[in-house]
Amino acid sequence: MHKGLSVSLLSAALLLASCSQTPTAPQASPAPGTGTLVATADECSTFQQYPVVVSRIDFKTQRDWLDIVKTFEPVGGSPEDGYVLLDVGQADFERLRVTGMTRGWTVKIDRAQTERHSASLKAPLGALSISGYSCYRTVEETYASAQNLVTQYPNLASWSSFGSSWLKSKGRGGYDMNVLKLTNRSTTGTKPRLLITASIHAREYTPAELATRFAEYLLANYGKDADVTWMLDTQEVWLVLQSNPDGRKKAEAGASWRKNVNDTQPCSNGLYGVDLNRNFNYAWGTGGSSADPCNETYKGTAAASEIETQNLQTLIKAAFADNRGPARTDAAPASTPGVYVDVHSYSKLVLWPWGDTTTVTPNGAALQSLGRKLAYFNGYTPEQAVGLYPTSGTTDDFAYGELGVASYTIELGTAFFEPCSTFTGTTLPQNQAALLYALRVARAPYQLGSGPDSVSVSAPASVATGASFTLSASATNTRFNTSNGAEPTRTITGAEYFIDTPPWAGGTARAMTAADGTFNAATESVQASVSTTGLSAGKHTVYVRARNNSGTYGPVSALFVTVGTTTGTTTYTGTVAASGNSYQPSTTGFTYAGGTLKGNLSGPTGTDFDLYLQKLSGSTWSQVAASEGSTSTEAITYAAASGTYRWRVYAYSGSGSYSLTETK
Repeated sequence: MHKGLSVSLLSAALLLASCSQTPTAPQASPAPGTGTLVATADECSTFQQYPVVVSRIDFKTQRDWLDIVKTFEPVGGSPEDGYVLLDVGQADFERLRVTGMTRGWTVKIDRAQTERHSASLKAPLGALSISGYSCYRTVEETYASAQNLVTQYPNLASWSSFGSSWLKSKGRGGYDMNVLKLTNRSTTGTKPRLLITASIHAREYTPAELATRFAEYLLANYGKDADVTWMLDTQEVWLVLQSNPDGRKKAEAGASWRKNVNDTQPCSNGLYGVDLNRNFNYAWGTGGSSADPCNETYKGTAAASEIETQNLQTLIKAAFADNRGPARTDAAPASTPGVYVDVHSYSKLVLWPWGDTTTVTPNGAALQSLGRKLAYFNGYTPEQAVGLYPTSGTTDDFAYGELGVASYTIELGTAFFEPCSTFTGTTLPQNQAALLYALRVARAPYQLGSGPDSVSVSAPASVATGASFTLSASATNTRFNTSNGAEPTRTITGAEYFIDTPPWAGGTARAMTAADGTFNAATESVQASVSTTGLSAGKHTVYVRARNNSGTYGPVSALFVTVGTTTGTTTYTGTVAASGNSYQPSTTGFTYAGGTLKGNLSGPTGTDFDLYLQKLSGSTWSQVAASEGSTSTEAITYAAASGTYRWRVYAYSGSGSYSLTETK
């Protein structure tokens, strides 16, 4: 008999039947490990008062924890505690009670937590801050931060609406659903995408903040970090920072709110709304969701009934082409580009489809390899998404099932309302690294995810024209989280580098050698002597990649090398109008390998000209030095790191021609 059917029959016959009787005396709570299915008088009373309860499950093994939290998002507990708290309706409580009997769990209602949960749902809407959680931005603060990024990096970022929230669609306030898109608009060509959606369950504070800080990291490091630079030059990042903004406002007031705020089906417990992550139209309603509008996993009246779901489905289809056939057994081509990540909390999991069946997807091996690679960075458990019972109508099953795109759910950290110290100290750096890797392999995730990584890539920051330099790296095919199974052993069989033009753009491959003389291990130190002959003066990008014994290449890693003399004198001349600016050289600046940089300005007699040195950061020029005397002459001496610079001459008073001598 199917597990779900047996659970339903047993619980209906025993637990519900016991609640329909009037007990002559209070019944004792079930003893740990007895597996009794008879409801106590207190449990019956609690369900009469609270349609959704907080249940406590005392489990025994790590496997128990994983199975539970893949099916139900916990509201408390941990593997270390040996118990988990879940907010569930009566049907799910009954199913858990029956499953607990077979697995030796104690499943009971936590009355105090249930009362606290019920009270939280009645909290008023939040204001413009989250009390006690200063590291997390509200919806308004998140949107303002995104707009500020567009203002600061206009050539790299855009912020636009792709639809309305439920409240806004009804003219009752609400929000636009916006997407933040990051890429260098000056570079053209087909660009694979990483799409991240965050906090589709309203009470999950950490995902929205992670996504926002990930965007800030990318933009702040464009032009400084070679990997970030090539990824934004040749790929796109789409981020839905707040996927459920209406519900999020209830959570910001402290409510343990999961769903959207569609209140057309009112609930006596105040728990109206639809679970958006059970409302997507792929395999909708086939298990692991509820038809009860007051249940936390209510699937909605129909597939994609909710406007938020409709908006997200449209966005996902805009981000990725359809590369998979209609049958469950149709695989997407190994070359399929793009990665989709839906970020949730909590449980420390990296999950991939399917969630509605234990059957492995036709791209299952590749999804697993990349999932284990992402879990290498955050230390989480990598698993197929199906848990105790199937879940359906989910984001990642939709993205993979409809389009064939490599799709993942990451369950962050240790709590919905995770303390800021834990988030900033652990959850943020671990998962920013995982998202960076997802972006690194976005061009061909089914292939690159199992390939070797090129790490510890090093070379001199600057080299004289015509000179040679040593390029070194470590090529490794071992960076997988194998806490839940093992990856095949793969040895390194080769490594190569490219200058300025990467392999996907037709760049010329130049071989690197194994430092020990032979490619025969899962990790190899590799090196090459690189000549700068024929390279123009200025900053160049060097890409490194490796190959394993399956013939699979891993993603590239890159660094900047500046070629050209680091000494010399250049004289610029120009004219400045009153209160005007002049930039040297032009507005594009010059690339400098680093060292002492001097500028001496001489303007017309009787004027007050000022001199500034600016450095390019992303697409923004930032002032790094200034000389603002009250005369026509100014001088700057600056210890410059490698980068792109320009001089700004400003006519504070007067106008006319000037001379500027630059010494490197």
